[in-house]
Amino acid sequence: MTAYRAPLTQLRYALHEVFDVGTALAEMPAYSGVDRALIDQIIDEAAVFASEVLAPTRVAGDAGCTLRDGRVFLPAGFAEAYRRFVDAGWPALACAGEHGGQGLPMVLGNVVLEMLNAANPSWAMFPGIAHGAYDLLHAHASPELQSRYLPKIASGEWTTSMCLTEAQAGSDLGLVRTRAEPLGGGRHAITGAKLFISGGDHDAAANIVHLVLARLPDAPPGSRGLSLFLVPRHLPADDDDATLAAAINGIDVVALEHKMGMRGSATCALAFDRAQGWLIGTPNRGLACMFVMMNAARLAVGLQSVGAGELACQHALDYAQSRAQGRDAGNAAVTLSEHADVRRMLMAQRAWTEGGRLLAIWLSLQLDIERHHPDAAAREHAAEVLGLLTPIAKAFLSDNVFEVANLALQIHGGHGYVSEHGVEQIVRDVRVFSIYEGANGIQALDLLARKLLSDRGAALGRLFDEIESTLAGGTDHLEIAALRDLLAVLRPLVAQLDPLRANAVATHLLRALGLAFLGWMLLRAAQLDGEGRPDGPRALMKFYFAQLFPESAYRIAVVRGASLQEPAT
Repeated sequence: MTAYRAPLTQLRYALHEVFDVGTALAEMPAYSGVDRALIDQIIDEAAVFASEVLAPTRVAGDAGCTLRDGRVFLPAGFAEAYRRFVDAGWPALACAGEHGGQGLPMVLGNVVLEMLNAANPSWAMFPGIAHGAYDLLHAHASPELQSRYLPKIASGEWTTSMCLTEAQAGSDLGLVRTRAEPLGGGRHAITGAKLFISGGDHDAAANIVHLVLARLPDAPPGSRGLSLFLVPRHLPADDDDATLAAAINGIDVVALEHKMGMRGSATCALAFDRAQGWLIGTPNRGLACMFVMMNAARLAVGLQSVGAGELACQHALDYAQSRAQGRDAGNAAVTLSEHADVRRMLMAQRAWTEGGRLLAIWLSLQLDIERHHPDAAAREHAAEVLGLLTPIAKAFLSDNVFEVANLALQIHGGHGYVSEHGVEQIVRDVRVFSIYEGANGIQALDLLARKLLSDRGAALGRLFDEIESTLAGGTDHLEIAALRDLLAVLRPLVAQLDPLRANAVATHLLRALGLAFLGWMLLRAAQLDGEGRPDGPRALMKFYFAQLFPESAYRIAVVRGASLQEPAT
């Protein structure tokens, strides 16, 4: 079974050469001390933790968690790995200094998150969810709640969960029934049942901070009547933040979900019975607050996809290079990697994964620019880019990683279908990426309605202008022409979309845009590849445009065809 190796060469190339992250961060006073040496030191240390501490727990995690006497116990090695993660200070990496964090950029934190997800995606749910919860509370919680909870979350002493889904309320959160009864003194009694709660209970941390959507007594119906509450598993004892009450705060683990994959992640059904909670933000604006965490989670799914894709690539390449099958024209034995169709699959895996990594790193840099750049125009542009591309990063990359994992299994043949090589676990694990944090069809509809139809593609056009400017002077004429042709088709197509017909083709439109942006990323990387190595960025880019990018023609044809159909009734 392949042992995970952090792709440090590819990460450094993306960070330092393609995006020149050090120079970009130097423009932000908050990150003036972050240079290439510090970046390399951190990713080197993270690589050691991911490969030597965390990766060995992945297979054991497939045995799943255990529910015993109302408590959830994680698989062997998970709690110990989390303790070492906290002791080393990793949770605080991108948190603010005022809360005990290290104040380092999100782009660096997200590179670390990619490696954690490659090593063990079930375990990596802990830091993935915590960063979104930290951002949400930092943006919307009262100063009192921030001072009490953010240092504990930043340190990793306390973990978090996001409690949205109910039996009748999945993608349609307007159907949430959980109630919040005011108790006075800012406290509320939370009563209701939540499903599919990642990290809903476990034995890795002393406390779990649940962020719960619920309805106040006078709330209007639908999603406009949802408020957000902070509900800790254990309340602080006698207002002493250092001590927790022994009793659980009215929260019961009703069930532990038995899943196809990601079995090491403690996914729980929780019942809240007058659990004490505190309002976050203003009444009936809970969903708006929660979108801070949901958008962070959606980008985190993109990072999950890149990490899992990297592991699948490594499994497939190692097996293909070691498995002798068939003979060449001279009757000499050859490995699988010598066969043209296997090389095609290996290159497809690598193109989806490397392109996804570039897109995820670029978007992570936009997070830092949005928050800390001194120029208001730069912050506004970064926010626009993130708003437009977050649904694409989530849906496009998670769909792609399922293909990457399936190709790894295909290359292994029958040996991939059995558990010995660990590939079928990757396939099972990644299947949920296109479902949770907003199903990919919902992402496509969000992109269509909120990002494209709302301004008739104006923001998209500005981003296309940026792409065009970076292509000027490039020498890969065929590929640049192909990308420009796609942009030229997409501009008027998006501007002229018929809202009555477009919903049916939203997924096709998202795929076409994803293919364009991934092509742009790979072209940017290839322009710096002076050596032109057979396995280098230029070769990968040329393969992508020859064998994967043509999917865009099919997607465009479907979107265009929708304009010829009668609207649905």
